[in-house]
Amino acid sequence: MPHLDHVALADRLLPALAAAGALLLDHRRAGVEVEVKADGSPVTIADREAEALLLDALAAAAPGVPVLAEETSALAEPAADARRLFLVDALDGTREFLAGTDHFTINVALVEDGEPLFGVVLAPAQGRIFATLGARLAVEAPLAPGTAVSTFADLGWRRIATAEPDLAAPRILVSGSRQSSELERFLARARAASVRRLGSSIKFCLLASGEADVYPRFGPTSAWDTAAGHAVLLAAGGLVTTVDGRPLDYAGLAHPFVNPPFIAWGRATAAAALLPQRAPLRG
Repeated sequence: MPHLDHVALADRLLPALAAAGALLLDHRRAGVEVEVKADGSPVTIADREAEALLLDALAAAAPGVPVLAEETSALAEPAADARRLFLVDALDGTREFLAGTDHFTINVALVEDGEPLFGVVLAPAQGRIFATLGARLAVEAPLAPGTAVSTFADLGWRRIATAEPDLAAPRILVSGSRQSSELERFLARARAASVRRLGSSIKFCLLASGEADVYPRFGPTSAWDTAAGHAVLLAAGGLVTTVDGRPLDYAGLAHPFVNPPFIAWGRATAAAALLPQRAPLRG
């Protein structure tokens, strides 16, 4: 896979993404048993079966490119040393999935030299799919469960872009299950017009589509949780930084593949106003 053709890759993965989304919803309707992983997070057969569909599709679409996927990460640690690799989370937001909300996603990203170059995020219960169809082309399309599709063109995608924020009243997204003193200080500083609590990588996509302005995350996340949404946001005109203002990247991934605290921004103007490097939030 020497040259990245965003459209061709997205189209090759689309049927598997649609199938994985339908599988997750079918499992939820039928009821699933929950296991608890060593890190205390939940996992179900739905996660594993959806991941298997995506791994098969990636092997066919990009043979030889290693994959680091959440449920098989312990088996694929050498992949983290690769210059180019896929990051996969077949069910991001398992808690939200189990709680019956629609705030869970399927994430597939391609990272090269630590930079997220390609990403696709499907929110099955919302019927929305987001993807990079070019280095500076982020799109959204409807994808209802059970829809038979073969290409993104079939879906009638539309280009999305971030919105210039009202710096006096930014729209902020936060994790539905995490609270911290850092987050409280950030929200107090930002004087948000609204604060929405949501699970999963859908938050990156809402920034990318101009529906929100800032997503601060001071609690733990893994690389496969963020890379796909990160790629979509970059292509839409946004950015993601660490809390001291450096670009977030995925270079030097090592077990347990945890990101540092970060903030996703719709526009650089928000970052300049709300996170001056002379006033870091951590301490």
